[in-house]
Amino acid sequence: MSPGAHDTAAKTTDRPGSKRSRQRHTPGGAGLGKDAGQEAQRLAAAILEVLAGLRSPAQAAEALGMSPPRYFQVEARAMQALVASCEARPRGRSKSAEKELADLRRQCDRLQREVSRQQTLLRLAQRTIGLPSPKAKAGVSTPGAKRKRTRRPVVRALRAAEALHRRSQETDGAPPPSSAAAAPAGSGPS
Repeated sequence: MSPGAHDTAAKTTDRPGSKRSRQRHTPGGAGLGKDAGQEAQRLAAAILEVLAGLRSPAQAAEALGMSPPRYFQVEARAMQALVASCEARPRGRSKSAEKELADLRRQCDRLQREVSRQQTLLRLAQRTIGLPSPKAKAGVSTPGAKRKRTRRPVVRALRAAEALHRRSQETDGAPPPSSAAAAPAGSGPS
């Protein structure tokens, strides 16, 4: 074998997917169990040993210091978590509840500034064309303030009819009838 051929063989074994690189792979990744507590790691190891056939469920329960029915509950929970973690995840970043809340608050603040800006523009436009500023709504008042008494509406048609009667009576010389004593429409002679 020539020295160049030996170098080529050494390079092929270091490539990803070769037999040598597969031997260094840690099942579950290098960070498996780093975030979990010691008890959780013991439980996971015992469950994997039972599933691999190295121990019986009774032996694993005894090693963990629990009854066999409790072991089967823990194993069932671990299997459910395994199946749930195999679900497809959405691509891209996922928003946490805190980040989404912060985004919504920023959006709310932005919209409030926009409303304030639009109200200012409206007031300026009204002043420019000479419109008086609108009065505050009657229903909106400060708490504890005395409510303003609402005025009874006067029917414009009655006022106009009374004015016409006055004018017609003034030309005839007779006194005008009062609006309270006026006969209902249609009851007098036609």
